[in-house]
Formats: sequence, C-alpha cells, structure tokens
Amino acid sequence: MHPHDAQVSIVVIGYDDARHVTDAVRSALAQGGVVREVIAVDDCSTDGSPELLDALAAEDPRVKVLRRTVNSGGCGTPRNDGIDAARAPYVMFLDSDDVLPPGAVEALLMAAVAHETPVAAGLCVRRELPSGRETPWQPELYTRPALISHPGRRPRLAYDTLCVNKLYRTDFLREHGIRFPEGRFPYEDFVFGARVLAAGPAIALIPETVYVWHVRRAARRLSISLDRADIGNWTARMEATRQAHRILLDAGEKRLARAARTTFLDRGLRMYARELPLHDEEYRGQWWRLTRAYLSDFDAADLAQASVPGRVVAQVVLASERSRDLHRLRELAARPARLTPPYPSAADGTPVWSADLPQVRLGHLLHRPVRHLPVAVDAELRPGARTTLLRLRLHELYGRLENARPSRVDVEFVPREGAARPGVRRTTAQLRRDGTSGGWTAETPVALGTLGAGTWDVRLTLRFDDGTSRDTTAHALTGPGILRRRVLPSVRHGVLLVQPYATHSGALALRLAPGVHGVSSVLTRRLHRLLRRAALPG
Repeated sequence: MHPHDAQVSIVVIGYDDARHVTDAVRSALAQGGVVREVIAVDDCSTDGSPELLDALAAEDPRVKVLRRTVNSGGCGTPRNDGIDAARAPYVMFLDSDDVLPPGAVEALLMAAVAHETPVAAGLCVRRELPSGRETPWQPELYTRPALISHPGRRPRLAYDTLCVNKLYRTDFLREHGIRFPEGRFPYEDFVFGARVLAAGPAIALIPETVYVWHVRRAARRLSISLDRADIGNWTARMEATRQAHRILLDAGEKRLARAARTTFLDRGLRMYARELPLHDEEYRGQWWRLTRAYLSDFDAADLAQASVPGRVVAQVVLASERSRDLHRLRELAARPARLTPPYPSAADGTPVWSADLPQVRLGHLLHRPVRHLPVAVDAELRPGARTTLLRLRLHELYGRLENARPSRVDVEFVPREGAARPGVRRTTAQLRRDGTSGGWTAETPVALGTLGAGTWDVRLTLRFDDGTSRDTTAHALTGPGILRRRVLPSVRHGVLLVQPYATHSGALALRLAPGVHGVSSVLTRRLHRLLRRAALPG
C-alpha cells in the first residue's frame, strides 16, 4: 500500500448550510489523489444544499451524495452513515462549515502508513471569522511528530475531544464497533473519542495543521459549542463527559478516565462559570444544582489533577448549596485566571476562598511560581478630550508579590475581530506602591487616535525585580460613569467614539469608531437594537 494511493474517504456532513458546504467539499477534493471519495451526507436540508452537492458530484465522480429523508437532529447519525458507506481503507470527518488545509490528508496518511497505526492526528486551528484570527487547539500534543504505542501512555490525548483532526483506519472502527451516538446528542465527539481511546490503538501525531475549525459567532444558527444560552447545552456536556468517563473506566483506562474529568474541569467548567453572570437567576440556580450533583461523584484525585482555577471553581460549587460569588468565580475562570479580593486566611494562616467557606483552601498559591499566579489588576480607562489615561491597580496576593517586588507593567492593545489591525500598540508604566490599599498602582496615557476602528483587547505583562514576569489581563472596574461611551474630538479623525467595556470574563476591552461615519454607524446599529427589543412581546 503506497501512501500516495487513493486510500481515504472523507465524510462531509451538513444541514441547511448552503452558504458553506461547497467550500468544505472543494477543500476535501483539493487534497488530491490520496482521496478516493468524498461522501457528502445531507441531513435532510431544505435550503438548496442537496442541489449544490449534486452539482459537485456532476463535476467530480469522487463526490458521493447521501440524502437522509429525516433530519437526525445531530452530527452523529450522518457521520455513522458515512462510516457505513466508506469504501477506502481510511476515513476522515469534515463539517460543512469548516475546511481542510492543503496537504492535510496526505500528511496524516503518510504518518499512519509509515507507523502502521490505525489512528493519526494533527493540529486543528480555530479560525474566528471574519477577522481570520487563529488559535491552535491543544497545541501541546502536536509540537513535534510522535508515535504513541498506547493512549494510556499519553493521558493528555483525552484533552483533544475533536474527531475531525484525525484519520482513522476504516476496518479499525468497524472491528471495534466504534460509532457516534445516534440522533440529537450534543458533544458526540466526546463519546466517539473515548471509544477510540478505549480500543487502545497506537496513534501517530504530527505537528502539521490538518483542520480549520471556523468559528462564526454572528451566524444565524450557532454551532453546538457556541449555542450555550439554554441549560440543556450544559446538561448535554455533562452527560457526554459522564459517558466518556464510564467508557474509559470500563476499558480499564483509569488515567485516561481521570484525564476526561480533568478536561471537563479545566475547559467546560471554567467556560460556563465565566458566563454565569450573563444568565438570569433561574438559569444560575439550575446550573449550580446540576453541577453540584455532577461534581459530587468526583474524588479528591480528580480535582487534584485539574488546574488551580478549575479545581477552585469546583470546590466552591461543592461547598455551597446555592450560587454565590459569581463575578469572583468569573474572574478566576478567565484565561489567564484572576483572583480578585478579598484574600482571607484560615485560623492557621492558610489562604482560603472566603471567611464563610474556609474548607476551600488556597494554600497552593503560596508555592506556585509568580508567572502562574492568578494576579488581579483593576483597570479603568478614562477617555478625555486632551489626554486618555489608563489607570491600573495591582493587588497583593498573600505576600507573594511583595517578595517578587513589582516594578513595571507593559500594556498591549491587541486588535480583535473587526479591528482595522494596524498592529499591536504597546506602552509601559512604572508600578508604585500604594500605602492605602497595600497594592501597586500605575498610570499611562493612551493615544486612542493611533488605534484603528474595531475592538481592542488590553493585555498586561507584569515585570518584577526578581527577574520574573506574569502575563495577564485587566479586570474592568464597573460603576457609575466608568464604562461610559464617549465622543471625543480627534485631530486625526475629527471625532472618535470610545466605548470601554467588560468582556464576558470581566476583562477590560475597548471599541473604537473613528470619524463621523464611524460614529453614526455605531449609533444607528444601537438604535436598531433598541427598536428590535421594543418590538419584542412582553
């Protein structure tokens, strides 16, 4: 078997995604001669997708179209249809709104054939659209080529819950009965991936990017991973993790099973905790009750394997019968983590979460390197007609920062989605001891006119006299008039609309709209939003 032969079936699944499915299929066909067939499974679309797929099949005989007559409600069933229909020795999966980068399939196939492994995996990147900003997914696994003789030797494999950045030997899936959950089952990847790992295959890892996961937050129908407004999404994630954990335990893979729970604490729990303040009281109460019941099955070793933020969030939920400290939990669950005041201690001097929850102990903070401490920096942007100032306050953390001696803070304004992207803007300010608060303060002017239109994140690097540093973000102060939208005169643009705001994780960010046109566009969009809200029933 030669690695350049047509050995791969690519299963593309889609439902009512006529805007993107053609690009997905073409990216699969563009992989070249290694692709024997592209199996396009349409899950009973009504938007013209079937006709587009038929046209692609007429252009290239490698395209095989499967039409479901009843919508499955999820991603698992159409992928299973693709596994059943695959005729090539290897199979891959592709979602209709994503793409495969050039050479991805050949790179995976060559690794699988060279090492004679039933699974090969490569790097996936999350690409935010329309900005194009890319974030690697679980990059620690894919820094260099590697051959893992058994998944148990690399428990971190359980952290990569995606099925789409991997190539599977078709007979391996069939022999072990490895399939996706049928019907509407969100996070079906978790269960499928656990079944793969439980079968104990050797796995070849490659550092090449093999999958581009498109993240469209403004889409009319959000993907499952983005559509988290309903409590059902959270319960589905817990159920998928529960099944994955049980599958691995039943296979005798205790380390992998524990890694599945660690992934839940470090990724899922932190992500949803960050968003809790955005939900109403009913959602918060349900979330807290359901999460507490689920975490009650975790043992001390499960919690110990997690990161400090994930572990502490879990401990607070377990320690309290009712939701509490949501904004403080949000800050701790941020990336990077920020532990905001207060900083109480137990009777023996051990740091604790709060005076009334002394069982949630934070003694580990006394031993962590400064570069990993969840330091908290309050930030306030004060736009002015002549000068805009950024004011920062660094809080002491149980004496750890005093020992490291904070000296200065480097501030970066980083363009995000929608920004004009002229590049990162940097400034530096000296940190001075504040005798009143016991912390440190800094102040630096910000040249808003040099930033482009769009959204800018504020990132900080704290520098210490002992030679260490800590990268973090700034906690946005709130209160009357602090995060107020202002229109300022600008020599460069005439006028400049400035909107400091707090992100979902509580970090300070900044929206800018320069010029009369930019200001009027923002105000028009805001007016339209207000009118839409007024038109809603009730």
